[in-house]
Amino acid sequence: MEGNAIQNDIILEAKGISKFFPGVKALQNVNMTLRKGEVHVLIGENGAGKSTLMKILYGIYKADEGELVLRGKKTVIENPRMANEKGISMIHQELSPVTEMTIAENIFLGEEPTRGGGVVNFAEMNRKAKELLDEVGMGNVPPTTLMRRLSTSQQQMVEIAKALSHNSEIIIMDEPTSSITEAEVENLFGIIRKLKAEGRCIVYISHKMSELFVIGDVITVFRDGMQVGDFMVSEVDEPKLIKLMVDRDMSEIYPVRKNVPGETALKVEDLCQEGIFEHVSFEAHKGEILGFAGLIGAGRTEVMNAIFGVTKANSGKISIFNKVIPKQTPSIMKRAGLGYVTEDRKGSGLVLGMSVRNNIILASLDRLSTGIGFVQDREALKECDTFKEALSIKTPTMATLAGSLSGGNQQKIVLAKWLMQNPDIIVFDEPTRGIDVGAKTEIYKLIADLANQGKAIIFISSELPEILGMCDRILVMSEGKVTGELDGREATQEKILALATVEME
Repeated sequence: MEGNAIQNDIILEAKGISKFFPGVKALQNVNMTLRKGEVHVLIGENGAGKSTLMKILYGIYKADEGELVLRGKKTVIENPRMANEKGISMIHQELSPVTEMTIAENIFLGEEPTRGGGVVNFAEMNRKAKELLDEVGMGNVPPTTLMRRLSTSQQQMVEIAKALSHNSEIIIMDEPTSSITEAEVENLFGIIRKLKAEGRCIVYISHKMSELFVIGDVITVFRDGMQVGDFMVSEVDEPKLIKLMVDRDMSEIYPVRKNVPGETALKVEDLCQEGIFEHVSFEAHKGEILGFAGLIGAGRTEVMNAIFGVTKANSGKISIFNKVIPKQTPSIMKRAGLGYVTEDRKGSGLVLGMSVRNNIILASLDRLSTGIGFVQDREALKECDTFKEALSIKTPTMATLAGSLSGGNQQKIVLAKWLMQNPDIIVFDEPTRGIDVGAKTEIYKLIADLANQGKAIIFISSELPEILGMCDRILVMSEGKVTGELDGREATQEKILALATVEME
């Protein structure tokens, strides 16, 4: 009887799933069982196969081998619409909202409620959207708001509302907390617990280990396209999971800092941008890692955008090696020796439809081009190969499109692009967002090595262990103002949070 009850709880089985891309075995003979009322966590390094399996379940990819059994019957899922009809929803890691449409229009895109004659019933659509927004903690935002007016974290919550609109039995969440605040994370976990209680299955992909033990029931570990094992959350701890993922011990996640700060490389004085941030002043020195901490929305990225010339400050002074830069544009700041590894790798860091090679050389075209505008292919490929090896970028060839690689490898391409430019000052904005622990460790070592070479590093992160593990000095921001500075050796999470939650007048 007990066995029958367990069998009846099964919603979907993936049996012997394999998927091959040119030069890559993305999945090899993977088996997975999803049950009612369960949070099934998938972990593994970027490129290990997690997202590929989920895209097969959601109809984006078709498996080359194996079968899917849904509610006891063999099934084929040909596209996302069919997946939704069969009770499977997916919240993607990288958001792609239709920014000039409203929240309600985005939630019900392609599935708008209609009245006679096929005319969209906007009143009904907005009413249903309001109910969903209430459910995800955004009840104070009108459903008629344009998506472009929302923050990234709000857009993420709209994606969650969209998944809930399908009333699905299986909801796949790929890095759902990568760009939302701590309060929103708690709200999301409350939604997940409610969905569990209703008998739904949540498939949860995350690189944030602490989350897995809070919300997960079962963990499946992937490595190199293969399933390493399935475990109850109570059976494992973080060190064991890390070793299973990367096949090595990760006793030293953060490198030992040996860098000695030198002369001032970047000086910012009384920088203001009306309504965004005000009176921001700081210095970044050669050979040091200067951290910027604060809650999402504190103004850290906005300050860096103004320094790099992406947006325009209203007042203030910026100097690089004691030379005042009277006007800031990305090209001017790049020539002055500033590099900017942006938080939004898909929106402004990469051209997804271009090859790995062309993305890497994008910031160095002036140097690599001949006098008549042609790129010196041999030199470019040689340098690209150097960075491919140094950063362990996993790609079949340098001609592979950047958009086809995993998030971690895309992030490494952005890093390679700026390292090829060889700037004296490098801003890293959330450099490990959506990246597995193995790739994180490689990037931490790279950043520490750059500081040891005398580069001035600005390191922005919303993950406090990263800030504490990497930074020599830490500036904390709240509501667009710098609220304090801490020595990296004396800083604690409590001290940072106290400064990050200061209410400004």
